[in-house]
Amino acid sequence: MQRYKILHRTYYNFSSAVTLGPHFLRLRPREDYELRLESFSLNITPSATLLWHRDAEGNSVATATFDLATQQLVFESELIIQQYNEAPLNFMVADYAVHYPFNYTQDDQVLLSPYMQLPDQDTQQQIKQWTQQLWQAGEKIQTYTALQRIASHIFKNFTYKLREEPGVQTAKETLACNTGSCRDFAQLFMDAAKCMGLAARFVTGYLHAPGLDAAGATHAWAEVYLPGAGWKGFDPTIGAMAGTDHIPVAVARLSKSVPPIAGSFIGEPKSTLDVGVWVSKLA
Repeated sequence: MQRYKILHRTYYNFSSAVTLGPHFLRLRPREDYELRLESFSLNITPSATLLWHRDAEGNSVATATFDLATQQLVFESELIIQQYNEAPLNFMVADYAVHYPFNYTQDDQVLLSPYMQLPDQDTQQQIKQWTQQLWQAGEKIQTYTALQRIASHIFKNFTYKLREEPGVQTAKETLACNTGSCRDFAQLFMDAAKCMGLAARFVTGYLHAPGLDAAGATHAWAEVYLPGAGWKGFDPTIGAMAGTDHIPVAVARLSKSVPPIAGSFIGEPKSTLDVGVWVSKLA
């Protein structure tokens, strides 16, 4: 088990006083048998009224409402988690799904169908042409191996580019420019998995990255449903499965659905945004 402390600060500065609409916060990690939340605190300036709920995909969402106008909006979350996912390859796939291709059971298909919706026809063609180079026609290949080849290929052959602008590139855009951010690579991986007939979803959270000055960052990767093993994370930005250093916060069928913070304001449109994330290992 590895313990982490995560500090996430977000500052919005406005050119004049604004009236704040509701803000929706996805900052609390997804707790399960691999991840336990030891402590969590959330401080907001100006003061806000918070209502918590779990959305349709099981994410913890806080809705913050405000009474006062302000020129600055600050969200600061601090949490400590216990991460038990120290052996991400320690899983067993159901016999019928070990090798690709396979079909989900009828019951699974009912539940997984929203995560299997294919991209447009042109994107499907481009992705199929792209993935044809990753394994031979008629090759007997394990499902995990096929997915790992895609993740590894993105890591080795695409150039990572930090993008400050909001939104996610389409798979076609990423294939065309051969560059992208973590969320762009996750989208490409998801679409590739769907074109294989597999269920895939988008994941946002944190990554402990010792190579970064802050030793951490908000991050995005993908999960694929493997019968017998469940939802398993693949991170094409690093070309490996999600493991101890990945802390999932929210999952979604659509990549645009789970920003850490989303909201609105009424007032002068000029504003600046500063975000800082620090992820540190604890004894």
